[in-house]
Amino acid sequence: MIELIPSMSVLGGKCVRLKQGNYDDYTTYDVSPLELAQQFEEHGIRRLHLIDLDGARTGKVSNYEVLGMISRHTNIEVDFGGGISNDGEAATVFEYGAKMMTVGSIATHQPNIFTEWLFTYGRNKVILSADVIAGNKIAVKGRQKGTNIDLFDFVEQFYNQSLLYLKCASNEKDGTLSGPAFDLYAELLKRFPDLRIMASGGISSLDDIRKLEDMGIYAAIIGKAFYEGKITLKDFESFYAKA
Repeated sequence: MIELIPSMSVLGGKCVRLKQGNYDDYTTYDVSPLELAQQFEEHGIRRLHLIDLDGARTGKVSNYEVLGMISRHTNIEVDFGGGISNDGEAATVFEYGAKMMTVGSIATHQPNIFTEWLFTYGRNKVILSADVIAGNKIAVKGRQKGTNIDLFDFVEQFYNQSLLYLKCASNEKDGTLSGPAFDLYAELLKRFPDLRIMASGGISSLDDIRKLEDMGIYAAIIGKAFYEGKITLKDFESFYAKA
């Protein structure tokens, strides 16, 4: 069964949602990160994708305290991403309570470090983030900066180094509620059948989630659909009750 994972983006200590990765176009929500995490837990949610937007933009983790607070005061397993760029930050993220870390930018320019983390922390704790822009080219630093790196070449180098988890988001879909990048995920599944793919961006309904599940997608990361009321806490609760 596909896993549903709510996404929480934190900017300046507040819960926000960016539209298509644009730091100048975002919505701030009137709830603290801890309060929201506690609401998730109360409705049976087991895992949270926590994004440090400050860290993603600057290349240096900023929201350790938010991570620590959620880890101390809930039993949710936190997957933390955003700005993890060196060994010290990776270690500190786990010290503050993360169960997994999601890494993208450093894998593009220092792939040897990412590969070392796969072996140091284990393939069950390290997720490769592959956010793409037009032409399936990798984007980094919170999708503010494009590259000429092809998505499939990027994934393949780590797939050959025992990569297990891949989070992939299409910038064209993110924050649009226009449906996931189904064709992109189908091609990833075809090329890398052993990967556990976490779909992110564009998910707007339970029908989208069912289609992803039928395709064989491992997890669906839910962002704007939750914050805009398209997928509710009761939907999460009902889903996990059937699991």
